[in-house]
Amino acid sequence: MADPINPVEWALVRRLRSGGLRTPMEWADHASLALLFAGLLLVFPWLAATGLVDQAMVSQLGRYCCLAIMAVGLDLVWGYTGILSLCQAMFFTIGGYAMGMHLCLHGPLDGEGIPRALFVVSSEIGGMTLPWFWQPFSSLWFALLMVVAVPGIVAFIFGYAAFRSRIKGVYFSIITQALTVGMFLVFCRNDLQLCGTNGLTNFTTLFGLPLADGSMRLLLYELSALALAAAVLGARWLTTTRHGRLLVAVRDSETRLRFAGYQPVWFKTAVFTLGAMLAGIGGALYAPQTGIITPANMQAAESLLVVVWVAVGGRGTITGAVVGALLINLLYAWLTTLMPKVWPFILGAIFVAVVLFLPDGLVGAWRKLMARMRGTETA
Repeated sequence: MADPINPVEWALVRRLRSGGLRTPMEWADHASLALLFAGLLLVFPWLAATGLVDQAMVSQLGRYCCLAIMAVGLDLVWGYTGILSLCQAMFFTIGGYAMGMHLCLHGPLDGEGIPRALFVVSSEIGGMTLPWFWQPFSSLWFALLMVVAVPGIVAFIFGYAAFRSRIKGVYFSIITQALTVGMFLVFCRNDLQLCGTNGLTNFTTLFGLPLADGSMRLLLYELSALALAAAVLGARWLTTTRHGRLLVAVRDSETRLRFAGYQPVWFKTAVFTLGAMLAGIGGALYAPQTGIITPANMQAAESLLVVVWVAVGGRGTITGAVVGALLINLLYAWLTTLMPKVWPFILGAIFVAVVLFLPDGLVGAWRKLMARMRGTETA
């Protein structure tokens, strides 16, 4: 049984209930975030529009923004609530499949109205009709709804069952990774009629415009950057609310929070569902920019990479998730071109160095440096 809460802790609980427990954001953090999004939303599109940046770079950075959205979701779940989830890539891929099915239905079709991506399944069973669950995805609005609804429903059901059983810590991490592996094996099956290991491809148009067109690539990049900005601002706003402070309380002392009359299971389920929905949005924007989405996108190693991005950038900061995702992926693109065999060792060395010397990540170290330069102390 937990120790009784002392008067100081009761005072903190009362302040938590009243919404008076607030932490002001450092001015340097605001400035760095503003500069980052000014570059993503203003400078880079201008460089692309004037031809100073090639189209490949536009698509590449757009994809990295999508990955950063997934990392923001994990930072809410892990950094603020203390739940190490290893299934974020699964939700990302589900969102990508929801958008990919819509793109396939508006791409090349055979004589029976079957998307080219279903050719493998169709050839194995000697012909087929369009599966019933594919048909609603011809509507863009239905596909967009499924992008957030399917990951959200899966996360809510799984999360509530796990949190209700008080599964936490490393045990929760293990079952989320097991869920990802199981879902990967299911999506690899041809009889699921989702194109098996080949995944969904042959994307040609979106909004009636060709995906190969330069203006369409720039539009998708801008949508990805805007979605990332919205995710960051929304997540940071959430962390300053009473609900956000309760998430931190779940991380720091879930037992004491339960004794104070709260039900942590609902807060944990809500943030786990929100993280899944953010990942689904990232996956939906990622699919048309890569031109393909496959079960390989949800392999267990992919979710581990998201953890590395958040840890390197600084968990519990939101901004760190963006910095880590963009920085690691840009390094990956650069170093795998120069020395591909060495990249895994470099990535491992970066992660170990951050754990040993920068436990708060790059953003956390930056905040501490700015605080020391102003002659203040940080907790």
